Amino acid sequence: MSLSTARIAVVEDEPAQRSAIAGALRRAGYTVGAWPDGSDPDAIAAFRPDLAILDVMLPGIDGMAVARVLRARDDVPVMFVTAREAVPDRLAGFALGADDYVVKPVVLEELLARAGAVLRRSGRLPSRVTGVGDLVIDEEATVATRAGHPLDLTATEYRLLLYLAQNRGRTLSKLVLLTQVWGYDAYDPNLVEVHISALRRKLESHGPRLIHTVRGMGYRLDPAGPAEAPEIEIVLSAEAPEVGVHHIEVPDIGAHPAEVPDVGVHPTEAPDVGVLPAGADVSL
Repeated sequence: MSLSTARIAVVEDEPAQRSAIAGALRRAGYTVGAWPDGSDPDAIAAFRPDLAILDVMLPGIDGMAVARVLRARDDVPVMFVTAREAVPDRLAGFALGADDYVVKPVVLEELLARAGAVLRRSGRLPSRVTGVGDLVIDEEATVATRAGHPLDLTATEYRLLLYLAQNRGRTLSKLVLLTQVWGYDAYDPNLVEVHISALRRKLESHGPRLIHTVRGMGYRLDPAGPAEAPEIEIVLSAEAPEVGVHHIEVPDIGAHPAEVPDVGVHPTEAPDVGVLPAGADVSL
């Protein structure tokens, strides 16, 4: 049963209170039938409610009498709403089989939470649970466990983990995570990296890595690990011709040093001038 198909009957004699309760339930996605009193319990039963929210102090037939009629037709979960705070009155409601008891003035957020809890306990509204491998996230209870171990997460870490789990197997960029988890797209990669690192430490204390980095692209939550690159086989369509290596013979040309003609060394003969005695006349 989905949230939108769960049917809730509201029986409340105060118009403003009846309108407020019915409106809050409808906005939460429930199908709602509302009555000002319990004078026609057959009509309420014909609505086939999955939960009846009954004011105890109704004019004419009170809420407890309406609960008896509904319970006789079907084992409908019942939640009483009343101004009575006395313990005996509350015990009387539980003795009748009430599944919960809310005291006026009603806090709508509390009433919605209690109604959802009653529906889940009765099996008429399954818990919204996201599971990835041994990771289990209960969205209603905002609790995450790994291999049966509760994870102590901050509110932001929980939102980040839930978004990754809801998109398991998909690579999510830092910009996408900033937009979806933090609600803005101001690019601050350190913000994402710090929270991913913290999540990894908490997750990996109870098992192998779940959050994988895809280099240059972002992060992916996948118990199978990062995808391996496919093996590429190269097949040649035709054989390449054998080109071999051919040795080219170089003719022996030898090494013949160039002959240098013998030019000899002929010293220039100096004329014999002799040695003149001191005082000799050398004038011409």
